[in-house]
Amino acid sequence: MFMQLRIIRVIKAFVWSGIKTNDVFEPLNIEQFKETIPGLIHGYLSPEEMPNSLSLLPSPPKVGSKVFKRDFNSAKKAVESTDKVRFVLANADADLSFPAVAKLFENSLGIEISELKTPKVYVFMRRVMTDVGLSAYAVKKYYYRERPFVVNKGKTCTPEKEEGMRTASSFPSAHAALSWAWALLFAKMLPEKKEMILMRGYEFGESRIICNVHWQSDVEMGRVIGEIIVKRLCVNSSFQKDFDNVKEEIYRMLRGASD
Repeated sequence: MFMQLRIIRVIKAFVWSGIKTNDVFEPLNIEQFKETIPGLIHGYLSPEEMPNSLSLLPSPPKVGSKVFKRDFNSAKKAVESTDKVRFVLANADADLSFPAVAKLFENSLGIEISELKTPKVYVFMRRVMTDVGLSAYAVKKYYYRERPFVVNKGKTCTPEKEEGMRTASSFPSAHAALSWAWALLFAKMLPEKKEMILMRGYEFGESRIICNVHWQSDVEMGRVIGEIIVKRLCVNSSFQKDFDNVKEEIYRMLRGASD
């Protein structure tokens, strides 16, 4: 509940340049997106159902603004942190590829997630990834915002990826968008595990700040995209059918684990 209320406050507070109407919005198609993340499968939303993410988010904060100063201080704190355990987790959280990222909510849900053991959950996560990614990367394509490590010259948790990230926009965080969307959906399926699920989804987004590859506002706006996509998915009939089937698979696994 705390994290959801914080997201609502963030949406209300983000008035950097106002929510703008953008007539040049061009949603990416899956073939374009595969150039960034290979192996994608089709999501649930048609191009007509995909929300205009450019019109729903404010512009990135301007250098010198209050929000940017807050971003800069958050990044500085992350670079100066000596918490090695959290840094290791942030490094693991950087991997958005399957099957690695499928493990994200295993502890929260209390089941093993794999293509073999939970095929419905596995495909569901991949399809949601496509919908969230297409929405987030449409904004990234429009804006270019330098990443924290480019500005502050600090270390990241994935130095092997730095060269590619230098030319990839920081705003918004696709990692945060995706983890928050997944968290919201799994929390709907298992309300009794809601707090643990939301905490892990939130933590995954925070890892991008700790990694020094995203500003705090990138992560916050990523979560906004995640929430917008979830609302759009929940009125899609194909998604609703899969949602019920995935929920049934999860509970079946939980019953098996307790026998």
